[in-house]
Amino acid sequence: MFTGIVNDLGEVSEVEVKAEGLRRLTVLCGYDPDLIDIGASIACSGVCLTVVGRGRRHNRAYFAVDAAAETLRMTTAEGWRHGTKLNLERALRLGDELGGHLVSGHVDGIAELIARDDSLDSAELTLRVPAELARFVASKGSVALDGVSLTVNKVDGDTFTVLIIPHTLKVTTLGAALPGARLNIEIDLMARYAARLLEAAPQDSNR
Repeated sequence: MFTGIVNDLGEVSEVEVKAEGLRRLTVLCGYDPDLIDIGASIACSGVCLTVVGRGRRHNRAYFAVDAAAETLRMTTAEGWRHGTKLNLERALRLGDELGGHLVSGHVDGIAELIARDDSLDSAELTLRVPAELARFVASKGSVALDGVSLTVNKVDGDTFTVLIIPHTLKVTTLGAALPGARLNIEIDLMARYAARLLEAAPQDSNR
């Protein structure tokens, strides 16, 4: 589990095709590689990936992860190349501060940034989500965009807006996001479970 609070900005340095539908990504980071366990989970722009290697190259720390076919199909990982910047977050540990909201790192789909309105140091982003996810997005609810925990401001059909504060613009990839950008979106777990409970509830035949 994660919180949606980004604590490092990584950069893809290598993409290796290991087999059909499987890519190994090497990501430069600011983490101490000696403190990263093989098998640990790191959220890379919202995608939970398992560490399969770590170390140092030319005085830069790195970790390696594998992205399988389903991950490439469901997320923006398919388009990650040398130089791609990634929002990074280590997995939540018991006792850590929950500063954002509970995020699983299991991306639900891809949202499209359709408008950006900058005002002073902040920015309002308007995004369109796939139709099947729109019902899970609610005003004042939470979403994770490229791994960043955000509060929804307004909802209109399959579009919604979020306000990005100066700090978030500075320390995440959202600062450089422009209309047309594709962002990994994870809906709030509570919204998913609430919808499932409603679907599973017995129907009153008298109504």
